[in-house]
Amino acid sequence: MGRALRILVAVAALCGGAMSLSAAENPPLARGAAIMDPGLLRSLDQRDAFTISRLLWPERNADGPLTNDLLSHAPKLQQVLPALDAEFDRYVARHEAASPSETIGVGEGFDVQLFDRTVLRSRDTRFVLAGIVNRMDRAYVSEDSCGEIRLIYRLARFDAQPDGSRTATRLPMTINLVMKARDARQTGQGGKHITCADVARRWLGNGDWQGLIGDRLHPDDAMLDRIETNIQISIAPKSALHDFRSDYLLKVFKYDPAAKQFEESTLENQIDRDSILASGALLRDFKAWLLEPDHFRDFDRGTVLIPDRFLAKAAIVPTPAGFDASDLQPEFGMMPGEGRDKGKDDPVFTDDDVVGALKQAAARGITMQNIRSVAGFQRRLNDVTCAGCHLTRGIGGFHFPGVDWLADKPSNSTIVPASPHFFGDQVRRRDILAAFAAGKRPDFSRGFSSRPQLRGSRELAGTEYQDGWGAHCYLQNPGSGTADTSFTSWTCAKGLTCQAASASSRIGMCFIKTR
Repeated sequence: MGRALRILVAVAALCGGAMSLSAAENPPLARGAAIMDPGLLRSLDQRDAFTISRLLWPERNADGPLTNDLLSHAPKLQQVLPALDAEFDRYVARHEAASPSETIGVGEGFDVQLFDRTVLRSRDTRFVLAGIVNRMDRAYVSEDSCGEIRLIYRLARFDAQPDGSRTATRLPMTINLVMKARDARQTGQGGKHITCADVARRWLGNGDWQGLIGDRLHPDDAMLDRIETNIQISIAPKSALHDFRSDYLLKVFKYDPAAKQFEESTLENQIDRDSILASGALLRDFKAWLLEPDHFRDFDRGTVLIPDRFLAKAAIVPTPAGFDASDLQPEFGMMPGEGRDKGKDDPVFTDDDVVGALKQAAARGITMQNIRSVAGFQRRLNDVTCAGCHLTRGIGGFHFPGVDWLADKPSNSTIVPASPHFFGDQVRRRDILAAFAAGKRPDFSRGFSSRPQLRGSRELAGTEYQDGWGAHCYLQNPGSGTADTSFTSWTCAKGLTCQAASASSRIGMCFIKTR
């Protein structure tokens, strides 16, 4: 078995072992599809096999994790920090042009407080392993790779104390190192090629993780896919000018094995709204591409892969964004009634466009699972994007802020390791793993980000993830005479009622009935 595959086999075995040893401390929904045990993550991080520096700069042979003053010189990462610096500069320039009366900079003395970029090159900071997540549900992107395994690292600062100890503070940034779930060229015991079923069974089964932790396992370039960064780029405290707001910067860097570099890339399905709305030709091409029946079917299923020419290389996720349609949402301006210029409403997609696409799909025998109305199309247009997904049921701008094993008592920590969207999606992800393990073709479809796809399971019934207190629901318009069929299942559990979250949005939240 090659080095590249051994690390993921180790991860899979670790996952099974961890759950059997300390299942009471692991969120039940994540079992089999994520490693979130604080003690295990601490062990993996402190043995340098799984540090980000070991995985991305194995040639350096460092004894233990590298701090950021050293990691910033890793050859594979030489394009990452300059690209982030450029995004910060553009962000500041946009803010100064839009709000010249507000100051922006690092520190509490500014109206808009920027993330301090110096920590990305500091000797007092490093990235710690905060979770490992199985994403074999994304195998539709590349079937040969069987999907992805994501190693998620959280930025932390270590401050020296008078007694010689160091205290750790988590900072608002994550790096997601995305690796292929397998290298199709690799073989296992007996010389047989490792299959997707083999990988899935290891994640769903148990393994001897204690023996595997000590191995020095390093991936080769064939397993690296990309790096995803998520930074809370700014905080704007509530003032006379605006409510509290924080912005998150999302970036992706695809690995080029020939150049041995992570290179700036487009974000998957992150529609470049401004460029599309500014170019008549690009607008027409995007509209025609998305409404083509096969693409429209994939769009409905949540498995669409929009071509790069329609996509952006960065996204700003503002929080809180609220439920009302606004410029904070990625698709705003593309649907009727969302004219971004006062008095002008010239949408990319009209109601007739969507209705026509639905009729054409039906004529071709395509059964729509989610998009059955104009409102359903609009919701998918938002949540198929990176920014739209992060705006939905996240923790700030994060879906996986990570396990805080740096805390004195991590198992009792009040820090939530992942968002409601993350936990709600675990039923679907485990179902896909089980299909792989059984040698069956998985169903890769997914529902809307606000409501999980249940796949016949009752595991989420009565919880905040499905129809319990705080779950998202849909307020059907009583005056319309008909229910919006895209959202008929968005109801609340017994004893709860769907209450409006804003004056104009049909999306509400499940709360206790009041007289």
